[in-house]
Amino acid sequence: MQQNLGLVWFRSDLRVLDNPALYHASQQCSQVIGVYLLFPRQWRLQHDSNNKLYFWMQNLKALENELGRLNIPLIIAPAESFNKAPATLLKLAEKFTIPSLWLNDEYGVYEQQRDDDTERLFRQKNIPCHRYHQQTLFIPGTLRNMQGQYFKVFTPFKRSLFQRITPEQLQPLPAPEKQAPLPLEYTNPESLEQHFPATARNIDDHWPAGEAVAHNRLNTFLVNTIEQYHNQRDFPAIAGTSSLSPWLTAGTLSVRQCFHQALQANNGELDTGNPGITTWLGELIWREFYKHILYGFPRVSRHRAFKPETERLTWRNDPTLLKAWQTGETGFPLVDAAMRQLTSTGWMHNRLRMVTAMFLSKNLLLDWRLGEQFFMEHLIDGDLAANNGGWQWSASTGTDAAPYFRMFNPTSQSEKFDSEGAFIRQWLPELAHLDNRRIHAPYQKNSQLALSYPPPVVNHSDSRQRVMEAFKALKSQL
Repeated sequence: MQQNLGLVWFRSDLRVLDNPALYHASQQCSQVIGVYLLFPRQWRLQHDSNNKLYFWMQNLKALENELGRLNIPLIIAPAESFNKAPATLLKLAEKFTIPSLWLNDEYGVYEQQRDDDTERLFRQKNIPCHRYHQQTLFIPGTLRNMQGQYFKVFTPFKRSLFQRITPEQLQPLPAPEKQAPLPLEYTNPESLEQHFPATARNIDDHWPAGEAVAHNRLNTFLVNTIEQYHNQRDFPAIAGTSSLSPWLTAGTLSVRQCFHQALQANNGELDTGNPGITTWLGELIWREFYKHILYGFPRVSRHRAFKPETERLTWRNDPTLLKAWQTGETGFPLVDAAMRQLTSTGWMHNRLRMVTAMFLSKNLLLDWRLGEQFFMEHLIDGDLAANNGGWQWSASTGTDAAPYFRMFNPTSQSEKFDSEGAFIRQWLPELAHLDNRRIHAPYQKNSQLALSYPPPVVNHSDSRQRVMEAFKALKSQL
């Protein structure tokens, strides 16, 4: 039997396809109304970048148009911070006499608290709150090891996921059917993007918004790129990755949709078949793994190291070195090119995220949290679980992290993955005239070279020794 009205609360799920809360609300209610809450104060506290917020607002407008085609109104309401959400939603439910709330869960500790508080308040008013799961393939907490504990290592987590996943879990949901027009008196704020002006250049050209764009990008990747993904994904000058992370983070594209289409391209095979496809599926599972870590170990939501013993590491305090890293002036061309890519576009190639993170935390021995925050302040795809997981992996403070003695040599990485210097030349025009050998380390054989480019801020060998000693000292304290 259908209820009268359902209020669907959109968050990081800005889509009409494969949206469990929206779909089930439309199935069980005669009509639905959408709502999106603005949390500018909360977003600032979480260091969400203007690039990300601008992109989300563009996707929100696209969602409003898609819902409009289904005669579903979308109310956009200010709430400032998460603690304002329960009362704001209840006020809307009472104003429009809506007897039920529908939402998809999020897994950060503060998001869970917000949603639990909302459900508690609604139940006090005898308004049921229907919660669904959409950010991951498995509900965090449902994949455990033989001892009933959360997985801390990726490979057994991946193996367990493959063993338990069913075809039904990978079948995306359709969009809701068009409903009868529902006239409501409400006014949405205008020009939302003006509140969050993007700092990246040409963001609308590089990252256009909407579900249709996201699916077009996914289809293009599956047709043109994925079969060579395993061979090309580490080369930043090649368009060898999917670059779908902004749409995945905004929720205009779901992980289930990605898995479903990739499996179709791979003849239904999960861990066998085309190596490009299986490698990409593995990257999607890394995103899943970090969501489960976020849920199972709430301290990572609170700027804490996953490995508590590494909290005692003695990080250097050097604002000058930090500034050189942030502005792409370290004297290590691949690091600097990557950082300039980040600040110019709001995105960075995944291998370079590891290279720059290891450089900050190990070569410079600066606290990884400084880098994590800087990334969040610029990334268009800033996601707490993935960003924190990647930074802690690189700094050897996290789950399944690189051993502390594993340390990328940025010059060797450059020679291996940008051998002709194409990526470096794109972002460091002051080095464009150098030959393919010298461009990776301009001052290596001529410290007096006259360039409008800084010399290296550290010696790689010396910095490697320093971080080794710091971790060894940590072990001696245990």
